[in-house]
Amino acid sequence: MNKETLFALSLFPYLGFLWFATRSGQFPKLALWGFYGTLVFVAVTIPAGIYAQVHYGESLANVDWLHGSAEVFLTLSNILVALGFRQQLQTMQAERDRNL
Repeated sequence: MNKETLFALSLFPYLGFLWFATRSGQFPKLALWGFYGTLVFVAVTIPAGIYAQVHYGESLANVDWLHGSAEVFLTLSNILVALGFRQQLQTMQAERDRNL
């Protein structure tokens, strides 16, 4: 199996994860936005990779300015996930402290 096929197939479990996480109502909203942001990263990376191949004859990883621009979306998504879970932990800690 080539890497493109594996990449495409990996989207299905991820979409399933997002569906369950959204329906559970238990995920911190900010973190959920970050997980959805990963899909934006994927949506940006695919055309960026095609552009790199067509215009530069290189893979996306070898065109620094384009690769870095696409990676910004992944970085922002990771920040949202981390901040969302941090916020949830702080809320839970404050609740626990009030109950003591």
